[in-house]
Amino acid sequence: MNGFADHGLDESAFGEKKGLSEGIRSFDAFPKTKPTYTRRSSSGGYTTLLLLIVSTILSFTEFRRWYSGRETHLFSVEKGVSHNLQINLDIVVPMLCADLHINVQDASGDRILAGDMLQRDPTVWEEWIDVKTGVHKLESGEGLKEQEEDTHVGHVLGEVRSQKRKFKKTPRLRRGVQPGGCRIFGSLEGNKVQGDFHITARGHGYMEFGQHLDHNAFNFSHIINELSFGPLYPSLQNPLDKTYATTSEHFFKYQYYCSVVPTIYTRSPTPSPYTPSTIYTNQYAVTSQSHTVPEKSVPGIFFKFDIEPILLTILEERGGFMALMVRVVNVVSGVLVGGGWCYQLAGWAKEVLGGRRRGGADYGVLHGGMNGTAAGDEEDG
Repeated sequence: MNGFADHGLDESAFGEKKGLSEGIRSFDAFPKTKPTYTRRSSSGGYTTLLLLIVSTILSFTEFRRWYSGRETHLFSVEKGVSHNLQINLDIVVPMLCADLHINVQDASGDRILAGDMLQRDPTVWEEWIDVKTGVHKLESGEGLKEQEEDTHVGHVLGEVRSQKRKFKKTPRLRRGVQPGGCRIFGSLEGNKVQGDFHITARGHGYMEFGQHLDHNAFNFSHIINELSFGPLYPSLQNPLDKTYATTSEHFFKYQYYCSVVPTIYTRSPTPSPYTPSTIYTNQYAVTSQSHTVPEKSVPGIFFKFDIEPILLTILEERGGFMALMVRVVNVVSGVLVGGGWCYQLAGWAKEVLGGRRRGGADYGVLHGGMNGTAAGDEEDG
């Protein structure tokens, strides 16, 4: 009736052909357009490529966030005040080892002769102050970035797994070189209470018969390679690690106040049986002051540490893999759907703006003949 059959056309050419699966296809909520009625364009190809790149980047971000996990900081009361506390020290002083006195005394009244428990090696001061070693002043804040990394569970557990828990060897003295410094390093056990750790000159600060050092030999400049509390993890950065302080005064006093917080790093679930899931250690914050002292006072390097009655637990949790897949699917589908809408709106806006620019034209009117005659016939008449 409409002439389609005379031209060999059929209504089925404008939709899907019906067959045996017509009952199943009736549930299809996504109508299809035949490929012969679609047209590919370069702008559509660029848009598709851009959406794929954005989807890939966002999916990678979701995978990375899932792999890193989520950290939770929990505070509780520390109940192990009476337990032992290991102190790890690695410090270099530009004085002879025989001229230094090392001592530890805590609030319980116990006194530890740290000089008998720590190792003292003669060394050259200039080898440790070299810029290549990475030492810096405490006030410069150059080690803050490393310290921030060491507050994350993943970084701490990875460092603990790959490192050797021992101090580095002291560089050997070259032939004919006289030692001008002393390296004091090692670990010692003390009570887990408030205490003091100090390095002074021989014969000053303690009653030692027949022991007295010339004041001109005093030089309490120092380089701290390691100062930590708890198990030794040399690769973890603490506030005083790789710091130095220098002075030209003989009677000079350095004081460091450390506030120690017991800390537990734990991860759930454990990604590998070869990776530790829980680490017990201690963090500390430090303040310092230094000044000259009169000759009647005791110069030296003094560390005062106080154990905070709180326990910090840093827990890293990782969600399930199926939840990750749901988020990735949502991200990809959202980008594709939103990008398709933006592409269609851009095409519609382009057509509207193009139509306004051509608004003065008379569409569908043949110019030159008003009464059905051609322009050439009017001129002949």
